[in-house]
Amino acid sequence: MWRQRDFLLLWGGQTVSEMGAAVTQIALPLLAVVALDASTLEVGLLSAATTLAFAVVTLPAGAVVDRRPRRSIMIVTDLLRLLLLGSIPVAAALDLLTMGQLYVVAVAAGVCTVVFDVAYQSYLPSLVRAEDLLAANGRLGTTQGFANLAGPSLGGGLVGVLGAASAITVDALSFGVSVLSVLGIRTREPAPPPPPADEPLRRRVTEGLRFVLRHPILRKVVACTGTSNLFSGMASALWMVFLVRELHVRPAFTGLVMAGGAIGGILGGALAGRLAGRIGSARIIWLSILVLGAPQCVAAAARPGWSVLLVPLGMAVGYFAAMLYNVAQISYRQSVTPPELMGRMNAAVRWIVWGTLPLGGLLGGTLGTLIGVRPTLWIALLGTSAAGLFVLLSPLRRMRDVPPAPTLAPTVEA
Repeated sequence: MWRQRDFLLLWGGQTVSEMGAAVTQIALPLLAVVALDASTLEVGLLSAATTLAFAVVTLPAGAVVDRRPRRSIMIVTDLLRLLLLGSIPVAAALDLLTMGQLYVVAVAAGVCTVVFDVAYQSYLPSLVRAEDLLAANGRLGTTQGFANLAGPSLGGGLVGVLGAASAITVDALSFGVSVLSVLGIRTREPAPPPPPADEPLRRRVTEGLRFVLRHPILRKVVACTGTSNLFSGMASALWMVFLVRELHVRPAFTGLVMAGGAIGGILGGALAGRLAGRIGSARIIWLSILVLGAPQCVAAAARPGWSVLLVPLGMAVGYFAAMLYNVAQISYRQSVTPPELMGRMNAAVRWIVWGTLPLGGLLGGTLGTLIGVRPTLWIALLGTSAAGLFVLLSPLRRMRDVPPAPTLAPTVEA
């Protein structure tokens, strides 16, 4: 993998943009809470807005990705995200920033993220060899874990020094770096087959969904991931409120507290391939989320003082288990899907599993208001791990390893 130039370019660009996104993950809700005095419900709505696009445009995005060059799609969506996020510090400098703008930017940037992610996961199997898929996904997972470690720390520091609005500039610029890295990739995926002249868009859109729902294991994986994301969305909507208003953590230090948990994500991504080899690349899918992820619930027991450290401890466990699970289940999906359906399969899966996130944000904000932030966190963290019962009670339980991936013949520009 270290000798595959094009993968290293993709990996490097993703490292920078993931770190920028992690900065915004801290800066955006802090901007709402500190600068705009947003309520718990408004923060929940903002969390829901960032993921609303997954429920609305993911299926059409899959049809587009399977009919257009995926590399070009990645470049365009990165440029759009640069412009959208860059509008926030500009509006703040002019004293024109409102919650309405934050909602609009969150939704529009979410649309771009949907399309980029579907294209990028569909492009990867044509960029690396079939036998390197698990390793490639593991390295990209390590990137995400590293970004979640360094990004919040950087974000919290930037918020303390520059303010939350200016900190979002880092995320905007990171997408420019991602554009340059993708432009440098020479490998091109095979040209997509032309659609039949009389094939309606609706049929192309739903073909990937039918494939996923009819597959005896994929549909269980989707049920597990979607349920886990629902509860994860609940927790994500409440972390800033929990840290600032319940545990009395200063805003500048919230990034440091949350970044501690990302160490688990780095370990999960780095060890995913090795643990999958020992445990089984199929078996680890249910073991990671159901067993290894359960201790993350200790985060909800944190109190002001030294027990605040239970938050990064619980997050570290959760990130570790989630990274193992994601690397394994994404590699499984890429292994069992025909290349011509890859974009629509990824879109169908994301439509379901990410579509539950805005509902989770709304549910978290609502329950946090009605029954309190801490009880809602207990429900969210317990539910995140219990979702693993779906894959435990599937044919996957009797498998040790995933089948080999279908092969693609990448081309290289002269």
